[in-house]
Amino acid sequence: MVFGDKSLDLSLPRVMGILNVTPDSFSDGGKHNSFDAAMRQVESMIADGADFIDVGGESTRPGAAVVGEQEELDRVLPVVEAIKQRFDTIVSVDTSTPSVITGSASLGAGFINDVRALERDGALAAAAATGLPVCLMHMRGTPQTMQESPAYEDLVLDVERYLIERIEACVANGIQKEQIILDPGIGFGKTLVHNTTLLKHTERLLALGHEVLIGVSRKTMIGDILGVPVSERLFGTMGANASTYQKGARIFRVHDVKPHVDMLKVMHQIEESNNA
Repeated sequence: MVFGDKSLDLSLPRVMGILNVTPDSFSDGGKHNSFDAAMRQVESMIADGADFIDVGGESTRPGAAVVGEQEELDRVLPVVEAIKQRFDTIVSVDTSTPSVITGSASLGAGFINDVRALERDGALAAAAATGLPVCLMHMRGTPQTMQESPAYEDLVLDVERYLIERIEACVANGIQKEQIILDPGIGFGKTLVHNTTLLKHTERLLALGHEVLIGVSRKTMIGDILGVPVSERLFGTMGANASTYQKGARIFRVHDVKPHVDMLKVMHQIEESNNA
């Protein structure tokens, strides 16, 4: 798949390093929202083997405050520009805001990663205008309300139907089907059982004909299963990602790049050996 000025073979496992340039992210809020700290983190993640750097200027943790358009632009665009000037990597932009989508693309971003699946007014047209690949995520409700007693009639089918609707909307607006990646939205309007069930049925999303991105890094579900704080969720995160890799997922959005690069390289080598 072509991501702006670079292409990637998505039959291989790919790691997306998270760069939150926000003061209130659930896991690393405030650690990288100064320019120099952000650049150091980018350099470190690329050295560790990240294929993408995913830049986010709005926290979407449960109950997060809404970020204004200009504030998000001010957080995200200088970082996107600096990364593209300094590093040979794909910049993914974690945003739902049309002006951030188009502004980031004009500065060299190669991928639009939207937790709202391009539902915000103007986002679909903005993404289509860039010609870039997009990731559509399922979320029930909004970041402010999504964890207030989430319920589904048929969890996996409901998520499938929503994503199919968003795929159809994208195609109708000029985004090529081959440029769409899907994300089940772990932790976005879902209980622990919802999350584990969706991960178990990763192949159902793959059956829709799109690559799947998994974003489970350090999330509450890992803490709930293991009874550990955010700082101790690496191994649980790796377990979840390893499970979905075996089910066919190939893109993993993570805070801890090197452990995942190493794990996935070994898993892929073993898988290929079985096909020799």
